[in-house]
Amino acid sequence: MTMPAIRVRAVTKNYGALTALAGVDLEIEQGEFFGLLGPNGAGKTTLISALAGLVRPDSGVLEIMGHDVVSDYREARRNLGVVPQELVFDPFFSVRELLRIQSGYFGIRNNDDWIDEVLARLDLSHKAGANMRTLSGGMKRRVLVAQALVHRPPVIVLDEPTAGVDVELRQGLWQFVRELNRDGHTIVLTTHYLEEAETLCGRIAMLKAGKLVALDTTDNLLRRFATHSLRVNVEHTEVALALGGRANDDGWVEFDFDSYTEVEAVLARLREAGAGLREMALGEPDLERVFVELMHRV
Repeated sequence: MTMPAIRVRAVTKNYGALTALAGVDLEIEQGEFFGLLGPNGAGKTTLISALAGLVRPDSGVLEIMGHDVVSDYREARRNLGVVPQELVFDPFFSVRELLRIQSGYFGIRNNDDWIDEVLARLDLSHKAGANMRTLSGGMKRRVLVAQALVHRPPVIVLDEPTAGVDVELRQGLWQFVRELNRDGHTIVLTTHYLEEAETLCGRIAMLKAGKLVALDTTDNLLRRFATHSLRVNVEHTEVALALGGRANDDGWVEFDFDSYTEVEAVLARLREAGAGLREMALGEPDLERVFVELMHRV
């Protein structure tokens, strides 16, 4: 049995009276494309910072490819690449110089062939000689991805990598990351774009107030927690609401259901009550609905 790419055991972290992590247990297998989701303040960035050795937990154990992030920090960090949420960069170097310096942190020299490949895959080749100060926000974010990959780590953590990024870059980035995953890299993604997580991640963990509140495959989460929805546009909204509907911001009324056999009964009740049906639409379960339900349930 292979060791997990990431092992988190009973990890706690407090900042004064604030509990950022409250006994988190988690294992991520090698080669997974894994989603780590939660609202702001849930503990995602604290957990990532602890894995990267930037934050020391109050208790518990964290390992990267079997290396303890505290007692064996050098090897743990060598096996991990992190793309941070913030745009942190050195304004005095070109893109290529920055990547060479990053390689040097890991004792890697004469790395230009791999640097060229990473630059090409992230559409940064034409900016290789440009000073970091001159780059747009989207270009700087690409450089952060390149920095995380320059030492070819087996485990890659992407912390909100597409925040504020245009659609074209987002699609190109995901194509590259999918290929890295197919090549055997373990990918851990945090994102507020839940459709990204639903499309990309095979398994998902959800954090709330420093606690793990869900951990399952994406398909199982959709089956277990999400319901289908019937959305209706009616002449008399108040009638539909009185029948148990939920108002949406767009003026439509929404009814949840678990089986399509329930739709006919809902429509019959609307007709008998004189709601005046204009339009209707059926909605499939999605990760956003799962997320909202879980965050309100626990």
